[in-house]
Amino acid sequence: MSRPRQPSRWGSPGAERESRPRPSCCSSVTEARETTAWAGVEQRPRAAGAPLGQGLLRVCCDDFHVEEQLGFEPDEEGEHLLLWVRKRGANTEWAARRLAHCAGVAVSSVGYAGLKDRHAVTLQWFSLPWRGHTRPDWTPLAQEGIWVLACHRHRRKLKRGALAGNRFRIRVRTPRPLPLPDLVARLAQLRRSGVPNYFGAQRFGHGGANLSRADELFAGTAGRVSRHRAGLWLSAVRAQLFNDILAERVQRGDWDQPLIGDCLQLAGTHSFFPVTTVDERLQARCQQLDLHPTGALWGRGELPTDAEVRALEERMAARVPSWCTGLASFGLSQERRALRVPVAGLTGELVEGDLLLDFSLPAGAYATMVLREILDCSEATDAQRTDPLRSPG
Repeated sequence: MSRPRQPSRWGSPGAERESRPRPSCCSSVTEARETTAWAGVEQRPRAAGAPLGQGLLRVCCDDFHVEEQLGFEPDEEGEHLLLWVRKRGANTEWAARRLAHCAGVAVSSVGYAGLKDRHAVTLQWFSLPWRGHTRPDWTPLAQEGIWVLACHRHRRKLKRGALAGNRFRIRVRTPRPLPLPDLVARLAQLRRSGVPNYFGAQRFGHGGANLSRADELFAGTAGRVSRHRAGLWLSAVRAQLFNDILAERVQRGDWDQPLIGDCLQLAGTHSFFPVTTVDERLQARCQQLDLHPTGALWGRGELPTDAEVRALEERMAARVPSWCTGLASFGLSQERRALRVPVAGLTGELVEGDLLLDFSLPAGAYATMVLREILDCSEATDAQRTDPLRSPG
């Protein structure tokens, strides 16, 4: 996401805007909410067909393992420590606070590349500034479900998004046995075609609350808001608009196919190019998962798409013009995100009636979007979970 400009707006979003006319599309938060009833990811169309059954996620932390893939080697010198951390029942922000406390540094100086859920066992990288020769004693953190497995010198703070991807090992509890031939065929289909690259439910908050907060931000009624919190709300709006576009493409059946006017992204990069002609070579590269159609991450500036693709994206965005105007007013620029994500190394097996899956995804993709193409999954409730959580919320 582009870094928002003009920081003064974050503290009091309504103050600066009173001096200039407000666009009519921003005049009513209620109007915006009525225009787009909250559409959760579970309501979005699937690409692979009907789910093969039902499943329950995260009954215990061991059901959901995530291992970050850093994508670069530690410098082995410098004034930061790069920590390889295993945590159980602890979310990323809480673990960062505990690491900061143990090392005696400010929480704001702790870096991490991505946020990980607390209902899991995760292997994750953190960084913190450290000029001393004697490293902190991390052993007390074990009582809190945090273990520092390795420690390296590094030259800089670890930044958000500085990941190649994540590897997942997931156990899905299934109340009824899955049909093995159908499962084998579905996994082969996903390995071959990838999955729709929807943003997951956690991006939007409970019941889409982050979108409601963004409406207040755009209308100037949110009060004083931290840059971090406002960034979450803006990100949710972009994600919802992107999911709208992707859902339309999935419904049409061309989410994984190049169209004239598309912008195609080269696999493993953020670079893209416009499509003026669709030939056999271009189609073959898309089938080989070397190129992916993209969708808009909304902001100011012109869409790089053309023809029917541009018309589709403009139609989706026009349903809530206040969102488009608001994102642009906070300095976000037009960007692109792949409509499809490959599922690397996907394997699955049935163990004691449950489904065990192993796969890797690039940074920014959601494991739950792979799961929903196989099963109709729901999260275990607190009453259904079998082990304690370390971190709050």
